[in-house]
Amino acid sequence: MPRSVNVVAARARRKRLMKLTKGYFLSRNNVWTVAKNAHEKALTYAYRDRRVKKRNFRALWIQRINAAARMHDMSYSQFMGLVHKKNIELNRKVLADLAMNNPKAFEAVVKAVRK
Repeated sequence: MPRSVNVVAARARRKRLMKLTKGYFLSRNNVWTVAKNAHEKALTYAYRDRRVKKRNFRALWIQRINAAARMHDMSYSQFMGLVHKKNIELNRKVLADLAMNNPKAFEAVVKAVRK
């Protein structure tokens, strides 16, 4: 009996992956084995960098808060220590947004912390 091969499913599988790698550089978008490896690696980077993105944003918020706090003669660590001591329930994201977009409100937070 001849060997049965499901070409329809195999071609569909390959087409689906080639569609996913459409914008990749050089042979990564049109050579099956290279495209398959590139796509697997891309998925790995995507998984990893969803976590790295959170780290990067936290670092950015800290830099912004530090810059704004230093305008009011405080370091970041002093400012955040006093914020926690006074039980001010503003996280770093909100504080960084205030520092960038609403300096008067940030100044009010600094004054509240200093009291």
